[in-house]
Amino acid sequence: MVVLVLSACPPGLRGYLTRWMLELSAGVFVGHVSKRVRDLMWEKCVLMIGSGRAIMVFSARNEQRMDFKVHGHHWSPIDVDGITLLLRPSAGEGPVGNPSSRAGWSKAAQRRKYGGGKSL
Repeated sequence: MVVLVLSACPPGLRGYLTRWMLELSAGVFVGHVSKRVRDLMWEKCVLMIGSGRAIMVFSARNEQRMDFKVHGHHWSPIDVDGITLLLRPSAGEGPVGNPSSRAGWSKAAQRRKYGGGKSL
């Protein structure tokens, strides 16, 4: 079983993924594909996602019975004694796999940062 969640992705990528998986909700794909197809889909997602984010969770033969891949998110997977955990970045670090994104990227955050917005 494979679950793939996409955020801010191009419509072409969503169309590409519907060849093998069902789109249960906007950006949420579920299916049962081989390891080879799963890895090729992940490579295509990383190439096409642009500034978006992707998380893939899939069945695996390990203690947790699952494994996952992350692209463009703030939290990154790390291995701790054979168990995969998500590492929360310290303040000031950007998302993993997408160095051009950073915290406070919106215009509202910039106004707040430089005092240009209304204070509450």
